[in-house]
Amino acid sequence: MNSASLPRSFRLIVTGGGTGGHTYPALTAIRTLQARLAGDGATLDVLWIGTPDGLEARVAPAEGVPFTTVATGKIRRSSNPLKMMGPANIKDMARVPLGVAQARKIVAGFRPDVVLATGGYVAVPAGLAARMCRRPLVLHEQTVRLGLANRRLAGSATRIAVSSESTLPLLPTEVRAAAVVTGNPVRPEVLSGHPDKAVEALGLFGFDWRSPTVYVTGGAQGSQQINSVVRDALPWLLERANVIHQCGPGNVEELRRTAAALPAGPAGRYYVAGFVGPELPDVLALADVVVSRSGAGTLAELTALGKPAVFIPLASSAGGEQAHNARHLEEVGAAVALGGDVTADRLRDALGPLLTDVARREAMARQARSYGRPDAADRLVDVILSAASR
Repeated sequence: MNSASLPRSFRLIVTGGGTGGHTYPALTAIRTLQARLAGDGATLDVLWIGTPDGLEARVAPAEGVPFTTVATGKIRRSSNPLKMMGPANIKDMARVPLGVAQARKIVAGFRPDVVLATGGYVAVPAGLAARMCRRPLVLHEQTVRLGLANRRLAGSATRIAVSSESTLPLLPTEVRAAAVVTGNPVRPEVLSGHPDKAVEALGLFGFDWRSPTVYVTGGAQGSQQINSVVRDALPWLLERANVIHQCGPGNVEELRRTAAALPAGPAGRYYVAGFVGPELPDVLALADVVVSRSGAGTLAELTALGKPAVFIPLASSAGGEQAHNARHLEEVGAAVALGGDVTADRLRDALGPLLTDVARREAMARQARSYGRPDAADRLVDVILSAASR
């Protein structure tokens, strides 16, 4: 859809959420579409269909996005088909028809130009309602393999936006013609950090700037696994690097006690925080290497920035997606993946070459950047607008 044919008010329903991996790409798409329309003298009328207890229920209202909910059910996965038919799954599956009816009423009343579904259980009723109401449906998939909700909706989609070329051969043959590679939208603020601001904001004046800086994160709540491995490797690590460690609010006191037992020099090169908030873009800009989980959003950010990474995947992630994501980047030389039983020795083996060999670190950064798509949000907006014109 070109600017001349844009309606004065473009109507969009967004559905998806539960986690940040589904929520933040949707939010970034909304922001980017708003900016695109404003540049053409048009406005965006948007409604987000989510769950009352998912992350989207907090994020959408905080961003001024109208928000409503429908009934939905969580399918608990198991390799045992009998367990899949357990009482909890049966009860939740029975909620889906109610959610579809509620979503159909919302979609019929709102009459969107496009419905954008980014995954999560709530996307299923809203996506099915889009088909029933004959509204264009755009799916966005953050991971290499289609998630459960998007697999269910693929046959109903007008377009399927995927984050990686490697997704295309994994799609069912009958829906490949609808697929387009956009990448995974990254919040623009993540791409605009400044290292000096991180130094000032966090007071990193004991750091040794002749050494590389490692940023360790286990997500907003932290990761006991990552925290324990880094704690055990800390004396070795601080001989070779500065460390910024985002450990989760519940873990910060224990790690501060660990730091207090270190000699003054190494202790000055270690900054530990429960949570890194507005400073995150600046911390990422400062970091030479990142140690983290390997969720789709993290991969999108680190590859867009071209950051070498050592990934410690969350073993319990849905469908083993984090391990799959990490291996995918390791295979192309854009990261190191540590699966299974991760010890301090294994972390040292993974980090050592990156900390001591600048050329190796730069080569990994180039590979990571070659897989990054900082323009993913604009590409997704192109898909949304083209779906509206079909």
